[in-house]
This record gives sequence, structure tokens and C-alpha cells, in this order.
Amino acid sequence: MDTGNIAWKVTEENMSQYALRIPESLFEAAKQCAEEDNVSMNQFFVVAIAEKVAALKTANYFQEKAKGADVQRYFKVLEKVKDMPPVPGDELDQG
Repeated sequence: MDTGNIAWKVTEENMSQYALRIPESLFEAAKQCAEEDNVSMNQFFVVAIAEKVAALKTANYFQEKAKGADVQRYFKVLEKVKDMPPVPGDELDQG
């Protein structure tokens, strides 16, 4: 499992414990994924939680940035873009 560039020092002082209640089917699916990735269940759950937290924080970040957006300025910038066909592979699906 690729965890990217996670850089933190794990010590007893900065670790918490939490008894997790999880449906059996989800537990078995997580167990299978952890085995396939050759990681412990603990590592699998920690990475899964970290990914979810990162996704939520990213979404919140962009929502906050969007609040300050200047829509009129956005359209002015778009007007400066040349009217060219899309690069092959970037076409919109017309279906």
C-alpha cells in the first residue's frame, strides 16, 4: 500500500487507542485488502482513516477558497483563451 510521503514520528506518547465496532462483512473485506497489501489490519485502518481525513480537509479547503472567488474575473480570464479544439483525448463525451 502506497502511503505517500507520510512523515511523523510514532511514539507511545502520540498514539491513541480506540475500540472499533465494525460489521463483520466490512471487517472481512478490510482483512482481505490488508492481506493483499501485505500490511497489518492496524496499518490498513490507520491509512484508510488518514485518506478520509485528507479528502475531507481538501474538500473543505477548496470550499473555503471558492467563497472568495471572483466570478466576473474568472469569465474575463476565460475570454482570453483562444478558441481551439481540445487536445486529442480531452474531448467531451457527447453521449
